[in-house]
Amino acid sequence: MENIHGELVDLFVPRKCAATGRLIEAKDHASVQIAIAEVDDNGKIIPGQTKNVPISGTVRHQAESDDSLNRILQEQGLRS
Repeated sequence: MENIHGELVDLFVPRKCAATGRLIEAKDHASVQIAIAEVDDNGKIIPGQTKNVPISGTVRHQAESDDSLNRILQEQGLRS
């Protein structure tokens, strides 16, 4: 597909599951992408300081998404 400038663009940008490292397929309708915002000392969002964490439907189906999210956030230093 082409945009208005005549450049070729893709309709689907593949994502990798943050927990497993596998590609999330276009037909994986159970997958989610969670945006985690960093906040200041007053609890207000810092603009532009968000982290996106994609989780595949397979991980969610196995009920491992909460443990995976906690582990990923600890590795990135966003959770103590």
